[in-house]
Amino acid sequence: MIVINIVFTIVITVLVFGVLIFIHELGHFLVAKANGIKVNEFAIGMGPTLLKKQGKETVYALRAFPIGGFVSMEGEDGESQDERAFNHKPVWRRVLVTIAGVVMNLFLGLVLLSIINACFSGNALASTTVSVIEEGAMPGQTGLQVGDRITSINGTAVFVDYDIQFNLLRDNDGVVDIGVERDGQKMTLNGVTFDTEVGEDGVRRIQGFGFKVKPIEKNVWTVVKHSALQTLSVGRLVWLTLVDLVTGNVGMEQLSGPVGTANVISEAAHQGMESFLMLVAFISINLGVFNLLPIPGLDGGRLLFLIIEGIRRKPIPIKYEGIVNFVGLALMMLLLVAVTFNDIVRIIQGG
Repeated sequence: MIVINIVFTIVITVLVFGVLIFIHELGHFLVAKANGIKVNEFAIGMGPTLLKKQGKETVYALRAFPIGGFVSMEGEDGESQDERAFNHKPVWRRVLVTIAGVVMNLFLGLVLLSIINACFSGNALASTTVSVIEEGAMPGQTGLQVGDRITSINGTAVFVDYDIQFNLLRDNDGVVDIGVERDGQKMTLNGVTFDTEVGEDGVRRIQGFGFKVKPIEKNVWTVVKHSALQTLSVGRLVWLTLVDLVTGNVGMEQLSGPVGTANVISEAAHQGMESFLMLVAFISINLGVFNLLPIPGLDGGRLLFLIIEGIRRKPIPIKYEGIVNFVGLALMMLLLVAVTFNDIVRIIQGG
């Protein structure tokens, strides 16, 4: 049974990331073609080639190791004299190609969330408007009222209902500033208080919110709007997590690597289609947003170089860009090793 579970975990993880990487690279490929850029190879996976098909000008390949993929465009190294080379296209066209993969991942996340909200989430969606405050609950005694639409918590905008939960759980003293819209007027409720409790890890957190939110009737518009706001919220979570990592609110030991992610995917698949699709949507959105980070080796790193080129009106020398990309990729590999080690330690310790 253990062997079957391991095989299932590996297969489902490879399939999920294979699809997400394919969608990402397809974005680069389609926009490159649309902008007249010659694409030499469209590959899924890395390492030795398992299968390949020669198209009119592009080699379509499946490679041995399912850990990535790439679109190889003529002139990416800046040395091609072909008029259809990437390096000969205007900066704005190269920017479009660079961000296309991110856009595709975000769009896939939006589509999956729309399917979930339309088909799986009951008869209604959750709003951010307070419908009930429990009798005697501290938030009601310190300013929150029925009918308040929560717009921010401690200065962080609230887009959807689980932003409320996430931002309250980030607080550790139980006293927060909540932005609301009340009777058409925007205001900030300072010092709204929640009950707190010290957990097993010794950290004090809010326990129980003391209020509920109103439902939203489902129709095409509300489903698409809610899904778009969820996409925005999930994408922002990547940035907030990085901030928490830098400020110490989140430790390195709390991050998951490939092993931890594979376990979560397997668990979600066993829980049912809704949980599985939700996780795939979250991973797709996170993959898109993470790729936008201005880190050498990622799409965001290339985008940064293109922005600098646009400002300077001349490209950064290829040798310098190559060195920076190498350092960036090396640092990401070190991070990958560190979080994978954390995954293995958690599994050994039963966490």
